Amino acid sequence: MALINELEKQGNFLFKYRGQIPVVLFVLAIPFIYTTDLSAVDEKYIQICKVVAITISILGFVVRAITIATTPRGTSGRNTKQQIADSLNSTGIYSIVRHPLYLGNYLMWIGIVLFTYNFYFVLIVSLLFWLYYERIMFAEERFLQKKFGEDYLHWASQKPAFLPNFSNYVKSEVSFSFKSILRREYSGVLATVIGFVFVELSRNYFVDQCFCISNGYWFTLVVVLVFSLILRTIKKTTTLLDESGRS
Repeated sequence: MALINELEKQGNFLFKYRGQIPVVLFVLAIPFIYTTDLSAVDEKYIQICKVVAITISILGFVVRAITIATTPRGTSGRNTKQQIADSLNSTGIYSIVRHPLYLGNYLMWIGIVLFTYNFYFVLIVSLLFWLYYERIMFAEERFLQKKFGEDYLHWASQKPAFLPNFSNYVKSEVSFSFKSILRREYSGVLATVIGFVFVELSRNYFVDQCFCISNGYWFTLVVVLVFSLILRTIKKTTTLLDESGRS
């Protein structure tokens, strides 16, 4: 099999199972949390890392939220069985970067990784993320090239794959939809909060031999969990969050 076909096949396979990445990250994080000695690290430095980690994850959510809120039905979905694209997104956030959702994913999860305070882990996860998503992006772009031909090639040749170029910005042709964010992003926010709580619980267990965290973590987790359950119930049992022309 030609290498280009092999990469496309691998990308389509990894695309189907990209939702399992958080589980893999949780497992990988345990030995790094265990071996990270914070006793000799200045408390101010730890607090700065904590703020930066949370900020990066919030930024990742913002990137995903903007993408989800300004794209039409049939694109940028949570589909896992196959690639889907009823139209070519080329304005808004897609005018500055070709894969904004994957950029948002990276930022959300690298914030959690940084929260371990282990920069080796940050580097390793960044490398693994690139190797994993490079194949997914390759398969996705092959699909779009086959479907949209020269239109896609012309657009892709002017847009960076992963690092945004803000000078290329073109206003989105699709109006911003807060409903889309409520309908589609609550699970990602919940998973991110669980990630931070998991790291903090694990760290405290290895240091103090108890599964204990501050009330602030519990409060945030409970609020986000309840909010997610409410949104999921509304989505499944009513039409309040439904929109014409949106996924």
